[in-house]
Amino acid sequence: MASLISRGLTQLKSKEMRDYLMSTHFWGPIANWGLPLAALADLKKDPEIISPKMTVALCLYSMLFMRFALQVKPKNRLLFACHFANECAQLMQLARFLNYKYGTSQPMKQYQVPSTTVKSKVEPVRSA
Repeated sequence: MASLISRGLTQLKSKEMRDYLMSTHFWGPIANWGLPLAALADLKKDPEIISPKMTVALCLYSMLFMRFALQVKPKNRLLFACHFANECAQLMQLARFLNYKYGTSQPMKQYQVPSTTVKSKVEPVRSA
């Protein structure tokens, strides 16, 4: 266990890690995490305040940047994870809005299979 911690601290002190922590490949996605965190926090709020136009715009934005995160060299998986989380959160918000705006006013009931089934009479086909 001590060797694992020692290796981790050694890696944190390395020049490559310092360069990564001081680059836009790290701080860009960290700053972007505000979007999915805000969307997840909004899941507790009333769906009446959801803007469908903004939600769709954020969905398209995240889709584009997910692709960008995988196309840029080196691949920025932290940026991809951020936009993937935002895409999921925005799609949940959009589903909440659509359910609020166009859904039924009553909660859906579970379909119950009747205990007795109606049997129909099936007559055999006679050939001539």
